[in-house]
This record gives sequence, C-alpha cells and structure tokens, in this order.
Amino acid sequence: MDAYFPGRRLGGVALVLGPVVMAAGYLLRRLSSAVALTPQQQAWAETRPFAAYGQLLAYTSEPALFTLAYAVFALGALLLFPAFVALAQQVGGRLAFWGGTLLVAGLFARLYFAGADQTAFQLTEALGLDRATDAIMKEYVDISYGPWRIPVWASVGQYAGSLLLAVAAWRSCLFGVARAVMLLLAGGTWMGVLKSASVPDVLVTVLLCVALAPLGVRMLRGLPQVRGATSRWW
Repeated sequence: MDAYFPGRRLGGVALVLGPVVMAAGYLLRRLSSAVALTPQQQAWAETRPFAAYGQLLAYTSEPALFTLAYAVFALGALLLFPAFVALAQQVGGRLAFWGGTLLVAGLFARLYFAGADQTAFQLTEALGLDRATDAIMKEYVDISYGPWRIPVWASVGQYAGSLLLAVAAWRSCLFGVARAVMLLLAGGTWMGVLKSASVPDVLVTVLLCVALAPLGVRMLRGLPQVRGATSRWW
C-alpha cells in the first residue's frame, strides 16, 4: 500500500484532515466577511455584480483575518489532493480513476484561484482600495478564466469528478448511499476568484468530513475497508 502515492499513512491523514481543514477554511471565510463588514457595507456588497467587491473591501478592514482564512482554505485544497487520490485507489476501477483525476484537476484550479486572490489583496495595499478595485474588476473575467481558460475548464473537474467518484464508491460498496451523496454535495461548492463563502458551503464540507474520516481512520489503523450489503446505506 505504501509503495504507491499517497500511501497508507499520508492517505489516511489526508482523508481525515483534508476535509476538516477545508471546512475550517470555508468557516473562516464566512466569519471574516461577517466581522469585517458593517451591515451597511454588506448590503452594498450584495448589490454588486460580483462578490469580489465585498471581499476586497472586507480585506482592507481585516487583512490579518482574511489572510488566515484564505491560507487555511488553500491548505485544505492541498490536503484534499492526496485524500482524493487515496479514495480513488480504495474504490478502484476506471470510473474511480477518472473521478479522482478530475477532482484533482479541480483542486489545481483552486490553487490558481488562490494565487489570484492573494495578488488582488496585495494590490489593495499597493494601490489603495479604489484603484485596486477598478483595476481588478476591469479585468475580472480574464483573471477568473485564466490563461487560455485552462483554470476555469479545470474547475469543471470538481463537479464531474465528484459525481463519477461518488457513483464509483457506491457501486464498489465502499460507500453507501448516504456517504456517496455527501461526497457529491461537497463537489457542488463554488469555484472562482474572490468568492464569498456561505453557511451551506460550510455544512456540505462538514458532511465531507463525515464521509471521508472513517475511511482515513481505518487506513491509518491498517484495517480492511468494510464493503457489502451491510454498508449499502452508509
């Protein structure tokens, strides 16, 4: 098992910690916006065509908190890379292979978006909020799509990959219906630059913790995975 990436130990740790850290990232991003913006500013941000306006404004109010939130979120994406690879290996088969591959492509897109987020925040410090916002929003679509639109196409992998891997995990009897649905729901969270997090984002990622953590614990303990009719619904 340890002869192949990510191996039993790294894979088990990633399956446990990856979704937990990602859920913490979503929660921090949600809370940081609520803390940084006054009710009037939140109402103004909701009238803008993109969430980026509110995120840039909030960053200037609480830069340290926003940096923490976005950093934890990026770390969660990194940890989910070996987690999804380990899950695909445990499931096995061609469907799981393609599901895991597409999910990893979606995570790579998240890292591109994280770099764009950080650049945008640094511009507010170098140029000031108004000038930075004008410059960023003028090119927002091109920034979000990325060069040759590779990041935005890669981000589609999250949605397609979660569907394929959830179906594969259910068909293999590694996941029952409940955990397969949890994986599928977690794959429906937003992708993009300077996006705001919501309570549903936090909740579905917590469900991902519930789905993946038992698998990770069994891997770390060296126990065989439970399959068969007894686990059909879980």
